[in-house]
Order: sequence, then structure tokens, then C-alpha cells
Amino acid sequence: MRAPDFWGGDGSGLLPLLLSPIASLYGAATARRMAKPGWQAPVPVICCGNATAGGAGKTTVSLDLGQRLANRGIAVHFLLRGYGGKLRGPVRVDPAIHDSQAVGDEALLLAADRPAWISADRAAGARAAIAAGAQAIILDDGLQNPTLEKDLSFLIVDGNFGFGNNRIIPSGPLREPVAAAAARCRAAIIIGEDEAGAESLLPPGTRILRAHQRPAPEASMLAGQPVHAFCGIGNPRKFFATLAEVGAVVAGRAPFADHYPFDEGDMREILAEADRLRAIPVTTRKDFVRIPAAFRSRVTVVNIGLEWEDTAAIEALLDPLAQRVPIPA
Repeated sequence: MRAPDFWGGDGSGLLPLLLSPIASLYGAATARRMAKPGWQAPVPVICCGNATAGGAGKTTVSLDLGQRLANRGIAVHFLLRGYGGKLRGPVRVDPAIHDSQAVGDEALLLAADRPAWISADRAAGARAAIAAGAQAIILDDGLQNPTLEKDLSFLIVDGNFGFGNNRIIPSGPLREPVAAAAARCRAAIIIGEDEAGAESLLPPGTRILRAHQRPAPEASMLAGQPVHAFCGIGNPRKFFATLAEVGAVVAGRAPFADHYPFDEGDMREILAEADRLRAIPVTTRKDFVRIPAAFRSRVTVVNIGLEWEDTAAIEALLDPLAQRVPIPA
């Protein structure tokens, strides 16, 4: 879906006001749901969640934390709902047999890195992962899902968008009040510069970590090259800005709704426009898995990683959980 423009405003206007009774019901339902106890897994469970609908960088953070735990010799498995996919799980994602229509794009992205599971019932998914050898589980999203207890939760915040107009769905992008989400998290991770003033809306005393999304080194090959950039992510402007940062000449921009399912017609139009502009068609890893296979050879992928301002701080938060994991001799 594409977020309504008024979600990013200041919260004023007639439409947010008219929708506020529904928003109140939505917020109350979330609060009742979160009051229910969940299953306590015998292995550490880390949650990368957010307070808003849409992308904030959760998958990028999940991949980074997965690598940090793997560096300690821990068998990490990812667990997520599989947004945009048809399967409810629990099922282990296999990129050789599953596509984005079956399991969603984020699941394929995570499964390319290390074992990943989709499950609408997070507790059932955790049990399956543990039975398959998981020594730690990272939830990509799930902060508002109470079925599985979390040992360490992070509130991921897109510095460019923040919390939007600070209203609850459908009046705004919030799944729940910011204070309620932050109260269940050990720290907030603001990705990028805090252009939206998100820090000022967090409860006093909230621990804040800062990180920046950076393109992989191979993106430097695009410096000076004309590109036609297309993507269906939560904040397309971030991708376009990233390309400009590496020196690419962004000749064309084609933003689509988050999780957009590209079909053959879409790709013919995108490639035709790239040819017209004499530009290289480029997209994100997350979008690449939603492109029909026949068109992938024509598209260049720009990988994005995470750079922490204080690496020691994130490692210190992982230390207590890592010490609980029995490492086989």
C-alpha cells in the first residue's frame, strides 16, 4: 500500500479528525492484544520492530544483528510473518522453491543470508526454528504481536519520516502510541538523520542508538553513470538519495507502493524508460526478488548495509543474550 499524504503531515486537517474514532478503536484493540502473555522460548528472542506501518529499516537491522551474533558462533534464525506472501507457516523459507508471492520479499532477503521462517503464529514459528537448531531468534517486525515473549526489543525509527503525524491508524501511521511501543523496547534505533524530530517524541530516558544505511562498496561502480532508479519500499526517497550519495546520476525515478508486485508489463515500461534515458535500471535487493525472473539480468542491484555511530553500544546490548546461548564444543 502507499501511505496517504496526510500521514506525514502535522496531524491537523479534517480527514485525520474524522478518522479519529476509528483510530481510537484501533489503538484500544492493540493495547488489549498486547496485554496477553506470550510463549517464553528457551533461546534468546530479539525483536526489530517499529511503531509505524511501513518500512523503517527493520530488515536491515535484523541482517546486521544476525551477522553480529553469527560472529560469536551462534546459530541465528530469522522469524517473520511473511507480509505479502500467501503461506501462513510455519515454514522454512527456501529461495529455490519459494517466491515473493508465497513468502513475501523480506523473507527471501533474509533467507539468502541465513535460515528464515515465516509464521503467522510467531510462537509456532519459534518452536519450529528451535527444533531445526536455532540458538537465537531474530524477529523482523512483531513488536505488536504478543504470542512470543521477547528478551530484547528495539524500536526502529526512520529518521526521515519519524512517527509521521503522530496519530494512530487510520488517522496516521502509528500502530500504537509511541510511548507504549517504546516502553517495551530496550532502545530506539534512529536510522539516518533525525529530520522529523522523532527523538523529541520518545519518552524521557529512552536509550537512543544511531545508525545510517550505507550502500555496499560495489555501488561505487555507478559513480558518474546515469541510472533509472525504481523501487517499491516504504521510503523510496531514501533509495534515490543513496544513489546520489555514491555519485550516480539519477536520470529517472520510479517510486512504487511498498511491497509492490512487479509484473511483466511494469518491467517492460521500466526498461523502456531506462533505454530512453540511456540509463542503467537499478533497484534494491528487496525489490529485486519481486521482479519476474526473465527480467532480472537487465537490472542492477544496490545492496544496503548498516553503519553504527557507536558499535560498542549495540554489542554491549547483545552481550547478556549471547552469554545465555550454549555453544557446542
